[in-house]
Amino acid sequence: MENLSAMENSSHQSDHQKDQNKQWMSQLPEKLWDIPLNNLSIPGSHDTMSYCLDKNSPVDPKSPAMLCVLEKFAPCVARSIILKWSTTQVLNVCEQLNAGIRYLDLRIAPRPNDPSLTLNFVHGLFTSVTVEETLQEILQWLQSHPREVIILACKNLEEMTPVLHMHLISCIHQIFGTKLCPKKEQPTLRNMWNQGYQVIISYEDDLAMKYEFLWPTIPYWWANTTRTHSLIRYLEKHKEGGRPAGFFVAGLNLTENWSYILKHPFGSMKTLTIPKLPLLNKWVQKQHPGPQRDAVNIIAEDLIGSDNFVSAVINLNRILTDHQP
Repeated sequence: MENLSAMENSSHQSDHQKDQNKQWMSQLPEKLWDIPLNNLSIPGSHDTMSYCLDKNSPVDPKSPAMLCVLEKFAPCVARSIILKWSTTQVLNVCEQLNAGIRYLDLRIAPRPNDPSLTLNFVHGLFTSVTVEETLQEILQWLQSHPREVIILACKNLEEMTPVLHMHLISCIHQIFGTKLCPKKEQPTLRNMWNQGYQVIISYEDDLAMKYEFLWPTIPYWWANTTRTHSLIRYLEKHKEGGRPAGFFVAGLNLTENWSYILKHPFGSMKTLTIPKLPLLNKWVQKQHPGPQRDAVNIIAEDLIGSDNFVSAVINLNRILTDHQP
Protein backbone atom coordinates (compact mmCIF):
# COMPACT_ATOMS: atom_id res chain seq x y z
CA MET A 1 0.00 0.00 0.00
CA GLU A 2 2.84 2.35 0.87
CA ASN A 3 4.51 1.75 -2.50
CA LEU A 4 1.22 2.27 -4.32
CA SER A 5 0.67 5.54 -2.46
CA ALA A 6 4.14 6.71 -3.40
CA MET A 7 3.48 5.87 -7.04
CA GLU A 8 0.19 7.79 -7.00
CA ASN A 9 1.89 10.79 -5.42
CA SER A 10 4.66 10.65 -8.03
CA SER A 11 2.04 10.51 -10.80
CA HIS A 12 0.22 13.51 -9.31
CA GLN A 13 3.45 15.50 -9.19
CA SER A 14 4.16 14.58 -12.79
CA ASP A 15 0.72 15.74 -13.91
CA HIS A 16 1.19 18.98 -11.95
CA GLN A 17 4.55 19.54 -13.62
CA LYS A 18 3.05 18.94 -17.06
CA ASP A 19 0.28 21.43 -16.32
CA GLN A 20 2.88 24.03 -15.29
CA ASN A 21 4.79 23.44 -18.52
CA LYS A 22 1.90 24.86 -20.56
CA GLN A 23 2.92 28.35 -19.42
CA TRP A 24 6.45 27.84 -18.18
CA MET A 25 7.84 31.02 -19.75
CA SER A 26 5.32 33.26 -17.98
CA GLN A 27 6.19 31.53 -14.70
CA LEU A 28 9.96 32.07 -14.86
CA PRO A 29 11.37 34.29 -12.07
CA GLU A 30 11.54 37.99 -12.92
CA LYS A 31 15.34 37.94 -12.74
CA LEU A 32 15.28 35.89 -15.98
CA TRP A 33 12.98 38.23 -17.93
CA ASP A 34 15.89 40.32 -19.26
CA ILE A 35 18.12 37.43 -20.31
CA PRO A 36 18.25 36.90 -24.11
CA LEU A 37 16.22 33.87 -25.16
CA ASN A 38 19.33 32.42 -26.79
CA ASN A 39 20.82 32.18 -23.29
CA LEU A 40 17.84 30.33 -21.82
CA SER A 41 17.25 26.57 -21.92
CA ILE A 42 14.37 25.88 -24.34
CA PRO A 43 12.83 22.48 -25.19
CA GLY A 44 12.18 21.70 -28.83
CA SER A 45 10.76 18.89 -30.93
CA HIS A 46 12.60 17.31 -33.86
CA ASP A 47 10.53 16.94 -37.06
CA THR A 48 7.56 18.39 -35.22
CA MET A 49 4.85 17.52 -37.75
CA SER A 50 5.73 13.87 -38.43
CA TYR A 51 2.82 12.71 -36.24
CA CYS A 52 0.43 13.29 -39.17
CA LEU A 53 2.33 11.79 -42.10
CA ASP A 54 -0.02 10.55 -44.84
CA LYS A 55 0.73 6.94 -45.80
CA ASN A 56 -1.01 7.51 -49.13
CA SER A 57 1.02 10.58 -50.04
CA PRO A 58 3.89 10.56 -52.53
CA VAL A 59 7.29 9.62 -51.17
CA ASP A 60 9.66 12.53 -50.65
CA PRO A 61 11.84 12.61 -53.80
CA LYS A 62 14.84 13.26 -51.54
CA SER A 63 14.41 9.89 -49.80
CA PRO A 64 17.25 7.33 -50.21
CA ALA A 65 17.40 5.97 -53.76
CA MET A 66 16.77 2.38 -52.64
CA LEU A 67 13.55 3.41 -50.93
CA CYS A 68 12.41 5.26 -54.04
CA VAL A 69 13.08 2.13 -56.14
CA LEU A 70 11.22 -0.06 -53.63
CA GLU A 71 8.32 2.40 -53.65
CA LYS A 72 8.11 2.08 -57.43
CA PHE A 73 7.78 -1.72 -57.40
CA ALA A 74 6.21 -2.35 -53.97
CA PRO A 75 4.61 0.92 -52.83
CA CYS A 76 2.68 -0.56 -49.90
CA VAL A 77 5.80 -2.14 -48.42
CA ALA A 78 7.92 0.95 -48.99
CA ARG A 79 5.41 3.35 -47.47
CA SER A 80 4.85 1.14 -44.44
CA ILE A 81 8.61 1.12 -43.79
CA ILE A 82 8.94 4.85 -44.35
CA LEU A 83 6.01 5.62 -42.06
CA LYS A 84 7.44 3.58 -39.17
CA TRP A 85 10.86 5.18 -39.41
CA SER A 86 9.77 8.73 -40.25
CA THR A 87 7.24 9.17 -37.44
CA THR A 88 9.33 10.94 -34.82
CA GLN A 89 6.43 12.52 -32.89
CA VAL A 90 3.11 11.21 -31.57
CA LEU A 91 1.69 14.38 -29.96
CA ASN A 92 -0.01 16.89 -32.23
CA VAL A 93 1.32 20.43 -32.45
CA CYS A 94 -0.91 21.88 -29.72
CA GLU A 95 -0.20 18.94 -27.43
CA GLN A 96 3.51 19.56 -27.92
CA LEU A 97 3.06 23.24 -27.07
CA ASN A 98 0.99 22.31 -24.02
CA ALA A 99 3.79 19.95 -22.98
CA GLY A 100 6.18 22.93 -22.96
CA ILE A 101 7.83 22.70 -26.39
CA ARG A 102 8.82 26.17 -27.64
CA TYR A 103 10.92 25.31 -30.71
CA LEU A 104 9.14 23.67 -33.66
CA ASP A 105 11.16 22.01 -36.42
CA LEU A 106 9.00 22.52 -39.55
CA ARG A 107 10.13 20.73 -42.75
CA ILE A 108 8.12 22.37 -45.55
CA ALA A 109 7.72 21.31 -49.19
CA PRO A 110 5.19 21.13 -52.03
CA ARG A 111 3.97 17.70 -53.06
CA PRO A 112 5.56 16.52 -56.34
CA ASN A 113 3.69 17.54 -59.48
CA ASP A 114 1.21 19.66 -57.53
CA PRO A 115 0.65 22.91 -59.46
CA SER A 116 -1.26 24.56 -56.60
CA LEU A 117 0.13 26.79 -53.85
CA THR A 118 -0.62 24.16 -51.21
CA LEU A 119 2.33 23.40 -48.94
CA ASN A 120 2.68 20.45 -46.59
CA PHE A 121 5.26 19.26 -44.11
CA VAL A 122 7.50 16.37 -45.12
CA HIS A 123 9.64 13.67 -43.57
CA GLY A 124 9.86 10.71 -45.91
CA LEU A 125 6.16 11.19 -46.67
CA PHE A 126 4.02 14.31 -46.78
CA THR A 127 1.61 15.30 -44.03
CA SER A 128 -2.16 15.15 -44.17
CA VAL A 129 -2.38 18.76 -42.90
CA THR A 130 -1.23 21.85 -44.73
CA VAL A 131 1.23 24.47 -43.54
CA GLU A 132 -1.43 27.18 -43.52
CA GLU A 133 -3.80 25.09 -41.39
CA THR A 134 -1.03 24.40 -38.88
CA LEU A 135 0.07 28.04 -38.64
CA GLN A 136 -3.55 29.01 -37.91
CA GLU A 137 -3.67 26.33 -35.20
CA ILE A 138 -0.47 27.71 -33.65
CA LEU A 139 -1.92 31.23 -33.73
CA GLN A 140 -5.00 30.09 -31.80
CA TRP A 141 -2.77 28.48 -29.19
CA LEU A 142 -0.73 31.67 -28.84
CA GLN A 143 -3.87 33.75 -28.39
CA SER A 144 -4.76 31.52 -25.43
CA HIS A 145 -1.23 31.80 -24.00
CA PRO A 146 -0.29 35.47 -24.51
CA ARG A 147 2.95 35.37 -22.48
CA GLU A 148 4.48 32.34 -24.19
CA VAL A 149 7.03 32.70 -27.00
CA ILE A 150 7.70 30.12 -29.71
CA ILE A 151 10.43 29.71 -32.31
CA LEU A 152 9.36 28.29 -35.69
CA ALA A 153 12.20 26.92 -37.83
CA CYS A 154 11.08 26.77 -41.47
CA LYS A 155 13.43 24.26 -43.09
CA ASN A 156 13.79 21.86 -46.03
CA LEU A 157 12.88 24.62 -48.49
CA GLU A 158 15.02 23.45 -51.43
CA GLU A 159 12.00 22.40 -53.54
CA MET A 160 10.29 25.76 -53.16
CA THR A 161 9.85 27.93 -56.26
CA PRO A 162 10.03 31.74 -55.93
CA VAL A 163 6.22 31.83 -56.14
CA LEU A 164 5.87 29.31 -53.32
CA HIS A 165 8.39 31.22 -51.20
CA MET A 166 6.36 34.40 -51.63
CA HIS A 167 3.18 32.52 -50.79
CA LEU A 168 4.66 31.03 -47.60
CA ILE A 169 6.18 34.32 -46.45
CA SER A 170 2.86 36.06 -47.11
CA CYS A 171 0.97 33.43 -45.08
CA ILE A 172 3.40 33.81 -42.18
CA HIS A 173 2.98 37.59 -42.19
CA GLN A 174 -0.81 37.55 -42.58
CA ILE A 175 -1.37 34.92 -39.89
CA PHE A 176 0.99 36.16 -37.16
CA GLY A 177 1.11 39.87 -38.01
CA THR A 178 2.20 41.98 -35.05
CA LYS A 179 3.16 38.87 -33.06
CA LEU A 180 6.24 38.47 -35.28
CA CYS A 181 9.44 39.58 -33.58
CA PRO A 182 11.79 41.49 -35.93
CA LYS A 183 15.37 40.28 -35.97
CA LYS A 184 16.63 43.75 -34.97
CA GLU A 185 15.02 43.29 -31.52
CA GLN A 186 16.77 41.86 -28.49
CA PRO A 187 14.56 38.84 -27.78
CA THR A 188 14.14 38.84 -24.01
CA LEU A 189 10.87 37.88 -22.38
CA ARG A 190 10.30 41.37 -20.97
CA ASN A 191 10.95 43.03 -24.31
CA MET A 192 8.74 40.62 -26.21
CA TRP A 193 5.90 40.91 -23.71
CA ASN A 194 6.08 44.72 -23.83
CA GLN A 195 6.00 44.71 -27.64
CA GLY A 196 3.37 41.97 -27.99
CA TYR A 197 5.78 39.67 -29.83
CA GLN A 198 5.27 35.91 -29.52
CA VAL A 199 6.83 34.38 -32.64
CA ILE A 200 10.38 34.16 -33.93
CA ILE A 201 10.56 32.77 -37.47
CA SER A 202 13.81 31.17 -38.62
CA TYR A 203 13.76 30.85 -42.43
CA GLU A 204 16.31 28.53 -44.05
CA ASP A 205 16.82 30.54 -47.22
CA ASP A 206 18.68 33.67 -48.29
CA LEU A 207 15.29 35.40 -48.54
CA ALA A 208 15.48 35.81 -44.78
CA MET A 209 17.86 38.72 -45.36
CA LYS A 210 15.15 40.69 -47.18
CA TYR A 211 12.47 40.59 -44.48
CA GLU A 212 12.74 42.05 -41.00
CA PHE A 213 10.43 39.40 -39.53
CA LEU A 214 12.48 36.47 -40.90
CA TRP A 215 15.45 35.41 -38.80
CA PRO A 216 18.40 33.52 -40.34
CA THR A 217 18.88 29.77 -40.13
CA ILE A 218 19.31 28.43 -36.60
CA PRO A 219 22.25 25.99 -36.45
CA TYR A 220 21.19 22.42 -35.58
CA TRP A 221 23.79 20.04 -34.15
CA TRP A 222 22.87 16.69 -35.72
CA ALA A 223 24.98 13.61 -35.02
CA ASN A 224 23.37 11.33 -37.66
CA THR A 225 23.80 8.14 -35.62
CA THR A 226 21.75 5.37 -34.00
CA ARG A 227 24.20 5.08 -31.10
CA THR A 228 23.49 7.04 -27.94
CA HIS A 229 27.12 7.31 -26.84
CA SER A 230 28.16 8.50 -30.30
CA LEU A 231 25.44 11.15 -30.17
CA ILE A 232 26.60 12.38 -26.78
CA ARG A 233 30.27 12.43 -27.88
CA TYR A 234 29.26 14.45 -30.94
CA LEU A 235 27.42 17.05 -28.85
CA GLU A 236 30.25 17.30 -26.34
CA LYS A 237 32.75 17.81 -29.18
CA HIS A 238 30.65 20.67 -30.54
CA LYS A 239 30.43 22.21 -27.08
CA GLU A 240 34.24 22.18 -26.88
CA GLY A 241 34.28 24.30 -30.04
CA GLY A 242 32.07 26.91 -28.40
CA ARG A 243 28.41 27.76 -28.80
CA PRO A 244 27.15 30.05 -31.63
CA ALA A 245 26.42 33.65 -30.70
CA GLY A 246 22.67 33.40 -31.32
CA PHE A 247 20.08 30.65 -31.15
CA PHE A 248 21.26 27.09 -31.73
CA VAL A 249 19.86 23.58 -31.29
CA ALA A 250 21.46 20.52 -29.75
CA GLY A 251 19.65 17.63 -31.42
CA LEU A 252 19.11 14.63 -29.16
CA ASN A 253 17.47 12.72 -32.01
CA LEU A 254 18.86 9.38 -33.12
CA THR A 255 18.94 8.76 -36.88
CA GLU A 256 18.68 5.49 -38.78
CA ASN A 257 20.07 4.79 -42.26
CA TRP A 258 19.01 2.34 -44.96
CA SER A 259 21.47 -0.29 -43.72
CA TYR A 260 20.10 -0.06 -40.18
CA ILE A 261 16.51 -0.39 -41.43
CA LEU A 262 17.38 -3.56 -43.40
CA LYS A 263 18.84 -5.09 -40.24
CA HIS A 264 15.71 -4.12 -38.26
CA PRO A 265 12.82 -4.74 -40.68
CA PHE A 266 10.23 -4.83 -37.89
CA GLY A 267 11.62 -1.85 -36.03
CA SER A 268 10.54 1.77 -35.92
CA MET A 269 11.73 5.14 -34.69
CA LYS A 270 9.87 4.39 -31.46
CA THR A 271 11.62 1.06 -30.84
CA LEU A 272 14.98 2.68 -31.60
CA THR A 273 14.50 5.75 -29.42
CA ILE A 274 12.46 4.92 -26.31
CA PRO A 275 14.96 2.51 -24.67
CA LYS A 276 17.66 5.16 -25.02
CA LEU A 277 15.75 8.12 -23.59
CA PRO A 278 16.94 7.62 -19.96
CA LEU A 279 20.61 8.01 -20.97
CA LEU A 280 19.80 11.05 -23.11
CA ASN A 281 17.87 12.53 -20.19
CA LYS A 282 20.91 12.12 -17.95
CA TRP A 283 22.94 14.15 -20.44
CA VAL A 284 20.31 16.91 -20.35
CA GLN A 285 20.44 17.12 -16.57
CA LYS A 286 24.22 17.79 -16.70
CA GLN A 287 23.87 20.81 -19.00
CA HIS A 288 23.52 24.51 -18.25
CA PRO A 289 22.20 27.51 -20.23
CA GLY A 290 23.85 30.93 -20.41
CA PRO A 291 26.44 32.79 -22.52
CA GLN A 292 29.36 30.49 -21.66
CA ARG A 293 31.15 28.58 -24.44
CA ASP A 294 29.88 25.21 -23.21
CA ALA A 295 26.28 26.32 -22.57
CA VAL A 296 23.19 24.92 -24.28
CA ASN A 297 20.20 26.81 -25.66
CA ILE A 298 17.51 24.85 -27.52
CA ILE A 299 17.53 21.08 -27.01
CA ALA A 300 15.32 19.05 -29.38
CA GLU A 301 14.19 15.45 -29.03
CA ASP A 302 11.93 12.88 -30.69
CA LEU A 303 8.78 11.37 -29.17
CA ILE A 304 7.88 14.28 -26.92
CA GLY A 305 5.78 13.09 -23.98
CA SER A 306 7.52 9.72 -23.68
CA ASP A 307 9.68 10.85 -20.72
CA ASN A 308 10.48 13.89 -18.57
CA PHE A 309 12.66 15.51 -21.25
CA VAL A 310 10.69 18.77 -21.46
CA SER A 311 10.67 19.36 -17.70
CA ALA A 312 14.39 18.52 -17.50
CA VAL A 313 15.23 21.15 -20.14
CA ILE A 314 13.00 23.80 -18.53
CA ASN A 315 14.46 23.11 -15.08
CA LEU A 316 17.98 23.94 -16.32
CA ASN A 317 16.93 27.59 -16.16
CA ARG A 318 17.06 27.34 -12.37
CA ILE A 319 20.85 27.40 -12.73
CA LEU A 320 20.57 30.94 -14.10
CA THR A 321 18.45 32.14 -11.17
CA ASP A 322 21.21 31.05 -8.79
CA HIS A 323 23.73 33.28 -10.60
CA GLN A 324 21.56 36.35 -11.19
CA PRO A 325 21.67 39.20 -8.63
